[in-house]
Amino acid sequence: MKTLLAATALALAAFMAAAPTAALALDAADVRALVDEDTDVRVAAIARAVSAGDAQAAAFLQALADGEVQVGASGVVVVARDGRATDPLTGTAVTAPAEAEDVVVNNRLRREIGSALAALRLKSPDRSVRLAAVQALQKEADAERLPVVEAALAAEADAQVRARLEQLRDALMLAAPERQQRLAAAQALAASSSPEVKALILERLRREGAAWVEPDPEVRGKLELTLRAIDERLAWGERLGAVFTGISLGSILLLAALGLAITYGLMGVINMAHGELIMIGAYATWLVQNAFRAWFPGAFDWYMAAAVPVSFLAAALVGVALERSVIRWLYGRPLETLLATWGISLVLMQAVRMAFGAQNVQVENPAWLSGGLAVASNVVLPYNRIAIVAFAALVLAGVALVLARTRLGLHVRGVTQNRTMAACVGVPTARVDTMAFGLGSGIAGLAGCALSQVGNVGPDLGQSYIVDSFLVVVLGGVGQLAGTVYAALGLGIFNKFLEGIAGAVLAKIAVLVLVIVFIQKRPQGLFALKGRSAEG
Repeated sequence: MKTLLAATALALAAFMAAAPTAALALDAADVRALVDEDTDVRVAAIARAVSAGDAQAAAFLQALADGEVQVGASGVVVVARDGRATDPLTGTAVTAPAEAEDVVVNNRLRREIGSALAALRLKSPDRSVRLAAVQALQKEADAERLPVVEAALAAEADAQVRARLEQLRDALMLAAPERQQRLAAAQALAASSSPEVKALILERLRREGAAWVEPDPEVRGKLELTLRAIDERLAWGERLGAVFTGISLGSILLLAALGLAITYGLMGVINMAHGELIMIGAYATWLVQNAFRAWFPGAFDWYMAAAVPVSFLAAALVGVALERSVIRWLYGRPLETLLATWGISLVLMQAVRMAFGAQNVQVENPAWLSGGLAVASNVVLPYNRIAIVAFAALVLAGVALVLARTRLGLHVRGVTQNRTMAACVGVPTARVDTMAFGLGSGIAGLAGCALSQVGNVGPDLGQSYIVDSFLVVVLGGVGQLAGTVYAALGLGIFNKFLEGIAGAVLAKIAVLVLVIVFIQKRPQGLFALKGRSAEG
C-alpha cells in the first residue's frame, strides 16, 4: 500500500481552507488507532490527528515519536521519562498498568509523525512557531514533505512566513523526480541567501561514486550559477558580521581604555593595576546579580540598572585609595610607579581569589539582553553586544560632557596641558589628580560591568585587556579623547578582519607589529597633545 502522506497533506489543506469552526478533538478511537498493530491504520490515524489540529493531538504524536506511549489491557497511557503516567485524552495523572508494553514506532511511522508534527506547527497561530517549523523542515529537506509545505503555503497570510515557505518548497523540489521541477527550483533559489539552501545545493552537486546526485547536466549548470549567487550574498553577510564584531570589540576596548586615557594622559602614571579595576567592576556586577536573585527575584531582569552605578563606585573608591596611598608619592618616577602598580595588581588578584575563589563566576544576561537580531540569513547581532556598543557611546558622551562642561573637566584639561601653570593660577592639582584617578578607575569599573555580559568573570579578567588598553591610548595620542575613540574602533575592526584571513593569534601579532611601526613613525599618536608642555 502506498504511503498516506498525501492524505495527511490533503487533510491539512482541507482543515486550513475550511471556515472557522470548533477544532476537532482527539478521541479514544483515534488514540486506539494510533497504537494499532497495523501500520496503515496508524498512518490513517495520523492523518486524522493532523485534521484535528489541536495541541492534544500534537502532544500525543510527540510522545509517540519519543517512545513514551504504552498500551495495556486497561488502555493507553503516556509515561514520561521521570516515570509519571498520564491519560492522553484528559492529561490527568494515572497509574501505569503493570502489564503495559511500549508502543513500537517503525521508520515509516517516524516519517509520518515527523510530517504530521511539522504540519501541526506550520498552522500554529503563533508566528514564531511557524517560522521555527519552516527552519526545522529546511534543515531536514525531505522531499516527501512537499505536500505538507504546499498545503501550509496555501493558507499562510504572513508575508515573511510565506516567503520562507516558498523558499522551503523550492528547496524540497530539488529532489523532485520531474526534471522541469528541479530546473524551476534551481532558478527560483538563485534569490536565496540561506546557508541551509547552499548545503542542499552542494548535496545535489556531489558525486556518489561515478554518478552525480543530480543526473541532469542542465540542472547542474543552473545549480552552480545559483550556488555562486548565494555565496556572494553570504560573503556580504559575513563582511557585515565582521564589521559589527569589530565595532563591538572596539567598544569593549574603548571602555577598557577610556579610564586609562584619563589617568595616563593627566598624570603620566603607567597604571598596571588598571585591568584589576576592570575586574572589580565585573565582580561588583556579579554581587549585585546575586543580591537581586536573593532579595528581588521578581526584578532580576533589571539588576543591570543597579550594577552600573555600583560597579562605577566600587572601582572608583579602589582607585582613589590607590592614588592616595601609593601613586601620590611616586609622581615623576615612572619605573617605580610601574613596578608598584604591578605589585598592587597581583595583590588585588590574590584578594579576589581569597574572597570569591579562583574559579570563574557566572553572570547571567537579563532576558532583554538574551538572543539576537537577525539582519541576514547568516548574520545575527547579539543583543548583549548591541547593548555594549550603545553603552560605550553613552559612557563616551558622559566623559566628554564632564571634561568639556564641568569645573572638574576644566581643571583636568588645565593640568593635562600645563601642570605648573595650573597650580600657579590656583588649581588644586593634588585634588584634581585624585578626582581624575577616581573617574578613570570608575570608568574601568563600567568596562568590567559591560564585559561581564559577554565573557567569563574571574580573577584574571583584567590581564586580557591591560596591554590592549595601553595600545589604544598610545596609538590614539596621550590625553586625547578623540584619538582613543578612533584607535579603539580602528583596532577592533582591523583585528577582526585580520582574524578572518590569518587566524586569531597571527592577527594579534600583526596588529601589535603595526602599532609599534606606527608609533615609531609618529610617537605622538594619531592626535598630538596641544599645550606649552607638549610644545616645549
